[in-house]
Amino acid sequence: MSTPANLEQVLAAGGNTVEMLRNSQIGAYVYPVVAPEFSNWRSEQWAWRNSAVLFDQTHHMVDLYIRGKDALKLLSDTAINSMANFKVNQAKQYVPTTPYGHVIGDGILFYLAPEEFVYVGRAPAANWLMYHGATGGYDVEIIHDDRSPSRPMGKPVSRISWRFQIQGPQAWNVIEKLNGAPLEKLRFFNMGEMNIAGHKIRTLRHGMAGAPGLEIWGPYETQDEVRNAILEAGKEFGLIPVGSRAYPSNTLESGWIPSPLPAIYTGEKLKAYREWLPANSYEATGAIGGSFVSDNIEDYYVNPYEIGYGPFVKFDHDFHGREALEAMDPATQRKKVTLAWNGEDMADIYASLFDPEADAHYKFFDLPLTNYASTNADKVVDAAGNVVGMSMFTGYSYNEKRALSLATIDHEIPVGTELTVVWGEENGGTRKTTVEPHKQKNVRVVVSPVPYSVTARENYEGGWRKG
Repeated sequence: MSTPANLEQVLAAGGNTVEMLRNSQIGAYVYPVVAPEFSNWRSEQWAWRNSAVLFDQTHHMVDLYIRGKDALKLLSDTAINSMANFKVNQAKQYVPTTPYGHVIGDGILFYLAPEEFVYVGRAPAANWLMYHGATGGYDVEIIHDDRSPSRPMGKPVSRISWRFQIQGPQAWNVIEKLNGAPLEKLRFFNMGEMNIAGHKIRTLRHGMAGAPGLEIWGPYETQDEVRNAILEAGKEFGLIPVGSRAYPSNTLESGWIPSPLPAIYTGEKLKAYREWLPANSYEATGAIGGSFVSDNIEDYYVNPYEIGYGPFVKFDHDFHGREALEAMDPATQRKKVTLAWNGEDMADIYASLFDPEADAHYKFFDLPLTNYASTNADKVVDAAGNVVGMSMFTGYSYNEKRALSLATIDHEIPVGTELTVVWGEENGGTRKTTVEPHKQKNVRVVVSPVPYSVTARENYEGGWRKG
């Protein structure tokens, strides 16, 4: 039999899609190139809440540079978001859905200049944009700058742009010191400019933990000079760089679910897309991990309402999935919540590692982020044992002194309810390389708000995060 050349052929050869993805051999999802820790992940988490941090986002995301007279139309046709009032020097979160109304992924769009954008995010939404740009008759040029290799193995790595964030309650002091003058605090997700080390740097007004910050970017060859200037200016304000170990855990406090399964494995309307996606694509090689098991891959799909993107859905334009979303009742969909994991149950998970008499230990809970697949799906059950949701992103916040996960659960379950997350996989675990032999543990969790951080919930600017 010939080697599969595209995703459709991979699925035909692989049998059950769930079985294939749950036993993928891709290994751990890596945040590449950036050092795991610069100080230690606990201090790095603490700093984004209490002083200031430098996030290096240069390497783990796909950048798509989209230019041409149909660029805005391509974005509008593929997004649940409205582009009606989108202007140069603004950014917005971009969420595409399939014709069936399920989420493919998401990312951030930067409106750089007339007819010129950059998309920054994970591969699924980037692939969807590239496909429609190539096949939809749009007058666009797309430059695909892929994420850095997960394992460069000592080889040099290069990108078109570096991308940093300066965040935390002391961030603005650092920013104005770098700029050499006061800097206007633009509205959230608006773009401007500042000076760093003699370079004119473009900025995006951002913020986390309730404090104003900036995302900045520039030509890759200037990254060392700019980074060194930021670290030097930040010393007096307690700024520290954040490594790739702590960095992805910041979403546990702010409430964004980064990696829903791209809902493209079924449906005749998506067959041409599956035939376009190569056999080595993210979608063909990715892994599903966790205790939620179904024979039907569609049970892992989510719609925008289920993961908190309801406010983005605007029916002022035609887009892929519009009819399916118009037919849904938003009020009856599952809702995004934070689950706060019980400390005693967490202690049991760790204690099992130190019991030589035990037949098996519980699945290892890595710190500060414990996800062990591209897409995470742990079963959430109620007191009667009914499955009421899916826990999708799990880890530990040193600031909150809690294990937390982001989940989607049945809409009628109120904040404060105790539920159970089943931690670990069935029958001793799947064949993923990230899974050791283990047993499952029922962990008590309390349904909590999104964002979990009170500071972020009460002060965060922008979109769904604002309480």
